[in-house]
Amino acid sequence: MKTIKFLLPVFLLLALNLPVFSQKYKTASDTVKLNKEYVKVSNDIAELTSKLTVAQKNLPGYHTRADDADADAQKTADASSQQAYKATSGDMGDARSAKKKARKAYKKAGDAKDANKKIKGQEKKIAKLGAQLHKKEARLQALEDMRLTLRNTPL
Repeated sequence: MKTIKFLLPVFLLLALNLPVFSQKYKTASDTVKLNKEYVKVSNDIAELTSKLTVAQKNLPGYHTRADDADADAQKTADASSQQAYKATSGDMGDARSAKKKARKAYKKAGDAKDANKKIKGQEKKIAKLGAQLHKKEARLQALEDMRLTLRNTPL
């Protein structure tokens, strides 16, 4: 019990002073370095925000292209299927035409698959930019805290 009474205040004192000790910029002479990093992080945030905005604005266009590619692939597959049905009871010309339409349908299906991959890639890009932006904003807040600590520290 005596050890707990002794260790609890020591632990509490260390826990409260830990942010001060872990601070990168501690003295008034570090203010220039702090301000440089603050400006750099602010510029990074502005750049990431613009990239994120552009990526989010482009996403509906990717969805539209993917929907169009899916519809086109479905239409081509239906035409190919009908031609293949005709070829089963037709002559050699019908079989060639069915083969040509099948290749076209396969190509259109690949295009639709590529369009859907582009959507997923764009969504991953948006998530990545959002995570980077969150990290930079957290760093900016930490720098702001350091700036306040330096301003409140007596000389």
